[in-house]
Amino acid sequence: MSVSVHNPDQYMAALRTLIAQSRKRIAVLVGAGAPAGMCRADGSKPLIPAVAGLTTQVLNTLGPKYAAQIEGLKVDLTTHDIETLLSRIRSLSTVIGSTQVHGLDADGYREMAESICAEIGKIVDVRLPPDVSPYTELVSWITGASRAHPVEVFTTNYDLLFEEAFERAQAPYFDGFSGSREAFFDPASVSEDSLSPRWSKLWKLHGSLGWRANGRGEVIRTGQPNATHLIFPEHLKYDQTQKAPYAALLDRLRAFLATEDTLLVSVGFSYADAHITARISEALAANPASSVFAFQYQTLDKEVCAVDLATKRSNFSVYARDKAVINGVAAPWSAPGDLPTKDWGPIRKSYWASSAEGEPPEFQLGAIDAFARFFANSRSPQAFDPAPAVALAPAPAA
Repeated sequence: MSVSVHNPDQYMAALRTLIAQSRKRIAVLVGAGAPAGMCRADGSKPLIPAVAGLTTQVLNTLGPKYAAQIEGLKVDLTTHDIETLLSRIRSLSTVIGSTQVHGLDADGYREMAESICAEIGKIVDVRLPPDVSPYTELVSWITGASRAHPVEVFTTNYDLLFEEAFERAQAPYFDGFSGSREAFFDPASVSEDSLSPRWSKLWKLHGSLGWRANGRGEVIRTGQPNATHLIFPEHLKYDQTQKAPYAALLDRLRAFLATEDTLLVSVGFSYADAHITARISEALAANPASSVFAFQYQTLDKEVCAVDLATKRSNFSVYARDKAVINGVAAPWSAPGDLPTKDWGPIRKSYWASSAEGEPPEFQLGAIDAFARFFANSRSPQAFDPAPAVALAPAPAA
């Protein structure tokens, strides 16, 4: 009986061709695993913690004041990450009034939510390293060709790293807001495709530093690193959600994949977010001509949510460290002994290399450094210097 394997050279040569040409509609989805896999200027990791690390830091800081509430909410909830906790806290702040739950009334939970957002803001308000970084390399790839369609960047991260990378390169981008003093969100512009291809699109699916509500309850962008409007607001009623950016941006993700001949490439994203994964699944089911390539940092057995979607949608592929699911077939990677071309050796090393000396080679593009370098060098005609070896220190996706 034959045993299936996936040849990384075959798939990466095809991807390299796709991302090097400028005609295809391409989007990138970047999750919390990306900045979690990056170093600070002093060489320490992470640049920004992923959801698990963020949760630990925030709760450790707020624990002395809100220990009873945190423990009580953990009993009530099956998931204890900071996003789930914040959503529940905001819900309580709108419905319980003067009634106390776990020792706090609505005003108390409103203050607790503000404290959580403020703490998140402190943690994620960081700058890119002064030299080359994965974000600047991705922007270099985006701006390095005259495109038929704008590249769209979707991210669940609250930080301003992409904004900084675009601005360093003096590359124009649109994030759905218009104006200067109190930039307002314009859903009509988000849904349209009339923007010049020179302008990249940056969609902050979970909100961003610098977003807040004005006196009319509308979300505006302030240009300041305040952190009052983070996390998809699960507790909001349907009509309120429709007025906020969140629904419009999720609809944009679905609309992108509903367009013929589109490719969404993800990195640092675990697909555990039910809202985003549902939109992607719906769009892939409705449009077999679109594709998603999910580059995952961990081994395939640990990428449960991504693999689950790949088994349901054949146009959703998972590229993990040891194995891949492509066209619905899960199989280990196996690189042939012969190179596709005589110049392919350095190119292969950029995605297929040992993570530590003496260990067998593994697929590397689930790590943000290798991923961004591969994209940035996609138009190199022959060989290029490979990305540095990727250490096995955990960089969890979210």
